[in-house]
Amino acid sequence: MIQQLRARAYEAEDDDDVQRLFRERGWTDGLPVVAPTPERVQAMLDWAGWPPDHVVGVEPVKARPLTAEKLAVNAVLAGCLPPDFPVLVTAVEAMCRAEFLVHGATASTGGCAVLLVVNGPVRHQLGMSSAHSVLAGPDRASICIGRAARLVLRNLLEVRPGELDRSTLGHPGKISWCLAEDEEGGAPWLPLAQERGIPADVSAVTAFAASGPRQLMNEWTTEPTELLATVVAEVRATMLHYSIWAGNYALVVPPQLRKVFHDAGWSKADIRQFVFEHARVKRSDWEAVGKRSVVTDRNRANVYQALPTPEHLLVISAGGEAGGFAAVIPPWLGPNSAAATAAVGACVDC
Repeated sequence: MIQQLRARAYEAEDDDDVQRLFRERGWTDGLPVVAPTPERVQAMLDWAGWPPDHVVGVEPVKARPLTAEKLAVNAVLAGCLPPDFPVLVTAVEAMCRAEFLVHGATASTGGCAVLLVVNGPVRHQLGMSSAHSVLAGPDRASICIGRAARLVLRNLLEVRPGELDRSTLGHPGKISWCLAEDEEGGAPWLPLAQERGIPADVSAVTAFAASGPRQLMNEWTTEPTELLATVVAEVRATMLHYSIWAGNYALVVPPQLRKVFHDAGWSKADIRQFVFEHARVKRSDWEAVGKRSVVTDRNRANVYQALPTPEHLLVISAGGEAGGFAAVIPPWLGPNSAAATAAVGACVDC
């Protein structure tokens, strides 16, 4: 039985008419959409067990409530299936937290996108892949959930290019950016969500306002410190070329490099500590990259670190098995936005 939905209804003759309607009203990213019929929207709500008017989160700056019905409409549009819906809802919960600063992250000229990292049993339930091309939507659920989160921002918070989205350049993660961590292949490392306070066997989503990924390679060593020297060089490059301000960084470690760390007995905490201690630049270093005008006698000796604390580095196990590759994912703008983690269908603090 369909509950009383509150969203405005529109009539369409056929699928072509649906596509035209959503394009003309700016309700799509340009890709084809699935018609959000009452039956499809209700199926999303039924799966999660929420009434249409359930408030999932409130955008802090506009004080705008985001209801389950509105999220369900956008989930349908993006091609999500009902089992995907709780993950999208959790992602929105995380983005609405004050520390994430969703308004600043999505309106800035800096061009970041929201990266969603999924942990727990829901990865397998949805058939999410943690292997090849993991940063580029390797499976149906990942790409549809990531797209749905973006459509929520677009349609419910006016985050459209040239409107609230003032990105000078942006990057492809603005279309869809969602990955599942390889918890099994990452063992004995703790999954990201557990490191951030989520109990084992509870699914979770971490939202991170992130610049585009910077791929690196070092397959000529089995020394953890040498591998991390390459990682640190990439972090320092971001600090010199983009922003020196400290914040969350993410490091995605595929299996070949994970094996090096595992064999040497290095934990995620060891990696975080090394990067914390070494990913630093002096203001005078900016002279070599064309930014001499912001270097003065008073500040040239100032030291800036990439991470406020070691825990600000998000170490994620993911990627295909071949090649000595990893990826550094820089933050949007230092301390202005912090990664936020929420449990799927559970209250951890209750």
